Amino acid sequence: MSTAVEPVQLSEPPTFRRDRRLHAWIAVKALSDAGDALWTIALAWTAVQTASPAIAGLIVAAGTIPRAIVLLFGGVIADRSDARRVMMLFNVLRVGVLVAVALWVLATPPTVGVLLFAAIAFGICDAFYEPSAGTVARQLVRPGDLPSYGALAQTASRLGTMAGAAIGGVLVAYAGLVGSAAVNALTFSLVVAFIAIWLRPRFLLARAARESVLHGIARGFAHLGTHPTTRTLVIALSGLNLAVGPAVGIGLALRAHDEGWGAQSLGLFEALLGLGAALGAVSVVKWRPRREALAGFWALVVQGVGIIALGWGPAWTVATAAFVIGATAGYASVLLSATFSATVDTAYLGRMGSITRLGDDCLMPVAMAGFGLLASITAVWVPFALFGGTMIALMVLPLSNRTFRRLALVPKT
Repeated sequence: MSTAVEPVQLSEPPTFRRDRRLHAWIAVKALSDAGDALWTIALAWTAVQTASPAIAGLIVAAGTIPRAIVLLFGGVIADRSDARRVMMLFNVLRVGVLVAVALWVLATPPTVGVLLFAAIAFGICDAFYEPSAGTVARQLVRPGDLPSYGALAQTASRLGTMAGAAIGGVLVAYAGLVGSAAVNALTFSLVVAFIAIWLRPRFLLARAARESVLHGIARGFAHLGTHPTTRTLVIALSGLNLAVGPAVGIGLALRAHDEGWGAQSLGLFEALLGLGAALGAVSVVKWRPRREALAGFWALVVQGVGIIALGWGPAWTVATAAFVIGATAGYASVLLSATFSATVDTAYLGRMGSITRLGDDCLMPVAMAGFGLLASITAVWVPFALFGGTMIALMVLPLSNRTFRRLALVPKT
């Protein structure tokens, strides 16, 4: 664990329960997530109406590749620049993209080119925005309050995303792509205003040295090689979704189809996943474990068992497993993200966050394809067993690590 340079405290944060500025930031961010979900629905719906299914799929996924290419550059910028300025700049650019798309569509019907432009531009903005946004928690709250912050922020984000998705279908039906773009532009504008006027860091993070971006990226990977605790956390967080993503993204649909349960069962499973994730995240506020990392990794062992359970049994056992997977995902994500923010050298926090996100962007398509291939050439339970078993096996490394077994974000008094 790197403790080379501790953050400098600029002001004393209020107690978490009374920190109104922090609560307002969480609410504003959730509102922005609702706008994003609304825009995603509008983009996908417009793409389906404008192009063939294959081209529509390409449009929806178009932001992934440029985001993956630029993400490491965004991590370097996050580690050597003012996070607030980076976040404001790229939210302003997002507003510009949305306004440009809305004006274009007002003048002429949407085209594949315009939709691709919007998806790619958002992907690039995300690649610069997210690494800097990932350092904000460490600038606002004490290490001991990071799990509570993560629990509340993740719960609010999930609720915002669910509400945005629900509203998005109605809005695009009545106001089209223009109305959806306008609403999302408003949410980004609110984020910019809040950051500019009210969001002020309480802890000053160490900054990385000024050097070429490529040298900065190389130094980030070298940091992984010399800091085993950080390396284990990055590997764990990079692989969090690679086992569960295909199981719930493809596997649940395959089971519902093969068993003849109907599309309504798939909707129920997805709802239980979301409910479980929200409850798992918010439970950290009420029942905080003494050793956060240890509890988080054990939760992922239970999640691995839940993934295996998805491949067998009637609908009610699958529904139960889906709820358990959601609950353990929300619980572990909060605890491990807090551990990550509290223990990674703050001069490398942006780059380490970029590497964890890069794992999802690059490896998730491979994991999805592999799950589907296994399901097509073997019995449907086989990929569930393999992916769930892999999740359990991967947890052996962090659970056997003495540092993680003893680590507590709030020192014992």
